[in-house]
Amino acid sequence: MEKIISDILNSLFAPEVVNKLLFPTTLLAIFVLALIAYVVCRRLIMPLILNLTKRTHTDWDDDLLTQKVLSAGSQLAPALLFSAILPKTFTDGSSLQTWITKATELYILIAIINLLNQVLQAFFDALDKRNSGKVHTLRGVLQMLKLFFIIIGVIIGISILIGKSPLAIIAALGASAAVLMLIFQDTILGLVAGVQLTVNEMLKKGDWIVVPKANANGEVIEISLTTVKVRNWDNSVTTVPPYTLIKESFQNFSPMQDSGGRRISRSIYIDFNSIRFLSDQEITELRDKQYLTGIVFNENDVKTANIELLSRHLEYYLSHNSDVNKEMMVMVRQLQPTPQGLPLELYFFSSDTQWKNYEHIQSRIFDYVYAVVKDFHLSIYQAPSGNDFKHLTPADVK
Repeated sequence: MEKIISDILNSLFAPEVVNKLLFPTTLLAIFVLALIAYVVCRRLIMPLILNLTKRTHTDWDDDLLTQKVLSAGSQLAPALLFSAILPKTFTDGSSLQTWITKATELYILIAIINLLNQVLQAFFDALDKRNSGKVHTLRGVLQMLKLFFIIIGVIIGISILIGKSPLAIIAALGASAAVLMLIFQDTILGLVAGVQLTVNEMLKKGDWIVVPKANANGEVIEISLTTVKVRNWDNSVTTVPPYTLIKESFQNFSPMQDSGGRRISRSIYIDFNSIRFLSDQEITELRDKQYLTGIVFNENDVKTANIELLSRHLEYYLSHNSDVNKEMMVMVRQLQPTPQGLPLELYFFSSDTQWKNYEHIQSRIFDYVYAVVKDFHLSIYQAPSGNDFKHLTPADVK
């Protein structure tokens, strides 16, 4: 190329002028060729590839060969052409040529790093669109790989500028590793914690978590290399460092939601003064009200306590309630007696794990429990209030 341009300049200018114009003119010609290569890639090849990906039956090529990825590839093409033509055109080894070569190599390096990062981002977006990104904490891994490529690029870029091997630069950085670890302490801790959260599948986007020490209670909306963002139920956002989740304990409700049942464990306190044996007539009344359906009496029992019949009825009621998950534990049991009465605990799992529906199910079931207790001639303990003392008569005091 230099000979062709020299012949053209010799036909137009004097030899002393040609010597001054030859290098910049040749350099400009190479630059124009590189620019043409970029325009061809951007205006011709890139639209052609995008059109071909749209015609295929699979969606992966559409997601990976995005406009940003192809644009990054187009930026690499002119630099490669420039780098290939320059050494063959100029062989004098001048200092200007050396710096132009180094600048070209740096541009190629930056273009390659940008292309790799765009490919990683397209791959992450493709997984996230297919909900596969929710299986693992991929955003932290994505940022880790991007940071790794950038660090490698910086090391290679420095080696290009100073003309030394990248291994020598890495060895020099090793001597200052303590200082670097102090500067990038949060990043390194976040990186390690992000890998642990990913490998152990401890956390993913969309999980409902509770972190007591960070006052976080809500849905995970973003997981990055150095932060985990939680949208609390009051719509505030709490930012938690990933290493805090590893160092301290946190509660994840996602397995509960995936299991199809959310636990309800609540007790009512029965007044001891109302616990007694029922007469045959009272048992007949309960049977007429369908409260003893499914309850088998022991013929050896002479008397039956009302608390026993209530427990067995409630257990039968829960076992046949459509809002209760029948595949999980259903139990009604007595707990240790307290000064406030006898705790009768209902232990079961709701069939709907959504918070609002869960609360409604719990309310409906205990509405029934509160209403049915009096039919078994029992009463729920309630501490006397000021209004109760107000209506006391002297006879009551005696």
